[in-house]
Amino acid sequence: MALSTTQSIWRSGGGDTTRTAYCGSGLMAAEFYIANAAASGATVKVSDASGAADLILPAGAVVVSVAINDAGTGTVDLGTTGYTSGATAGTLALALSAAAGTTSIGSVVTGSATTSMAYVTASSNAAGSGTVGGYLIYFVADPLVGQQNV
Repeated sequence: MALSTTQSIWRSGGGDTTRTAYCGSGLMAAEFYIANAAASGATVKVSDASGAADLILPAGAVVVSVAINDAGTGTVDLGTTGYTSGATAGTLALALSAAAGTTSIGSVVTGSATTSMAYVTASSNAAGSGTVGGYLIYFVADPLVGQQNV
């Protein structure tokens, strides 16, 4: 199977050949791993492999849900730190359950878009401990607000 990467923002008009339908943004998944859920401000990795890369989301990324499949205990907060500035940039999820099989949406996930490329960070919320892993489900906000480009 071919593996391809693009720097495009994926949108679809759902087959509308008249170019009038709203173009929705496609969902993407980013695997993540938190080595120590008790740590504060730890950079989230893409896997538990030695030397794994930091998880960096693109500008305009909006996390819509988080699925946990490698469980710790308690809860953790997910935030962002600016890729170039290093300053705290935003919050992705608050009081995210670290239990396996948990999918968090709604009040836990903030739905705020990243304003620029950002590292994903984790901090213990309520007795967070152990390793936590899973998937961030997100889309990249559409700068054309669903309008067809010509």
